[in-house]
Amino acid sequence: MMNIELFDRTDCAVTACDTEGTVLYQNERSVAVNGDVRGRSLLPCHNERSRATIARLLAEGGRNVYTIEKHGIRKLIYQTVWRRSEGAIGGLVEFSMELPDAMPHYVRG
Repeated sequence: MMNIELFDRTDCAVTACDTEGTVLYQNERSVAVNGDVRGRSLLPCHNERSRATIARLLAEGGRNVYTIEKHGIRKLIYQTVWRRSEGAIGGLVEFSMELPDAMPHYVRG
């Protein structure tokens, strides 16, 4: 089993919630960007479209991946379910990482 402290000091924001939307974990970067919301619901922080996406992911699994630009900073947002050892959906985890203006793209295979 991976130690969650692995994410504590990464350069991307990592936030995890349970199936009710209660924030279980934020790494240091997530707290710096979003404030400390551990133990609180993330649902009030999102609009109706986003809440529907969260509900769909929690019900069906899968992932939601997109890019945004905020205050001139481009970010990749990767949201996916995390699963308990028996396979049941335990909640969501979001990785938010800043993207450089120019970024190489490689095709491998």
